Amino acid sequence: MDTGPDHEITLVIPTFNEADNIPELLDQITAAVPPGREVTVLFVDDSTDDTPEIIEKEALRMPLKVSVHHRSVPVGGLGGAVMEGIDRSGSRWVVVMDADLQHPPALLPELIEQGEETGAELVVASRYAGGGDRSGLANRYRVLVSGASTSAAKLLFPKALREVTDPMSGYFAIRRDVIGRAQGSGAPRPLGYKILLELIVRCRPRSVAEVPYDFGVRHAGESKSTVREGLRFLRHLIRLRTTSGTPSRALAFGAIGLSGFLPNLALLWFLTRTTGLHHTAAEVIANQAGMVWNFVLIELLLYRGRKPMGPRARLLSFVALANLDLVARIPLTLLLVSGFGLTPVPATALAMVFVFALRFLCVDRFLYR
Repeated sequence: MDTGPDHEITLVIPTFNEADNIPELLDQITAAVPPGREVTVLFVDDSTDDTPEIIEKEALRMPLKVSVHHRSVPVGGLGGAVMEGIDRSGSRWVVVMDADLQHPPALLPELIEQGEETGAELVVASRYAGGGDRSGLANRYRVLVSGASTSAAKLLFPKALREVTDPMSGYFAIRRDVIGRAQGSGAPRPLGYKILLELIVRCRPRSVAEVPYDFGVRHAGESKSTVREGLRFLRHLIRLRTTSGTPSRALAFGAIGLSGFLPNLALLWFLTRTTGLHHTAAEVIANQAGMVWNFVLIELLLYRGRKPMGPRARLLSFVALANLDLVARIPLTLLLVSGFGLTPVPATALAMVFVFALRFLCVDRFLYR
């Protein structure tokens, strides 16, 4: 059901199998809405359980207007659900939050008040602003992934994210008219669950404010942060960074990178199987073979006419980048080997896929400009 244009705030909540969270979530939202605020709660649901039925049942006892739009085809993941919710809204402000109660509904009035008092077009609930806290992340792995994702995004989009400490936040308020600025090829094309980054990069809000908050512990259900969503995020980063005319370079870089798997993995197999060398030390050596292979092909095939620094500087920079890449991959490989029982070769291959996107973006943006 579309929300009408007279509603002041539309609260868009994407859901996937969150049935156990819905009653408590709606109670807390109702308690948070101050007198005089008109709020419509719109759930955009991709669930395979009875979440939409629970929402409809709970809506009957709520003083707020609550509706659910169940998508039979979950295009774009949770980010796609958020965009469908925004498209169906007609209010001046749209607030996006998760259904797992890690985003405190009590913060809702402060997000809107901050936007109205400062004139900001986007207000982000931040775990990293002064006074914020991210202790609700389930374990050290999620803390590491969250921090690395934030750092990668800020590295690749320094201008767009200069006012944002938490571009991975799923809790924010945005003025509805900001969304309409991005048209054509620049319009939001969500992939996965990091929709805020998409909106900032493509819609470029003119001013941003932040409200610190404590990221809470999930009330019920399971986290949607999976390896699959991590891969989607990497695809999202590379697509956002390459929409300015470099997708062909990304494809070529990927092909060269894939070819570099051959000398890397072949040498790794040889060292671990025939010499008895520990897989960590073997990977350090094997990485050099793949690095040299990739550098030669990139120089000859991909960036022949665009070399802003001398060959020695390029080689040293490429070596430094490749070995920083290795520093990122070794802990991940160790985690896959010791925590998930993979053997060294497939664990290394999977780790290489994770860091590929970041390596390309650093080479294309900084090394060859």
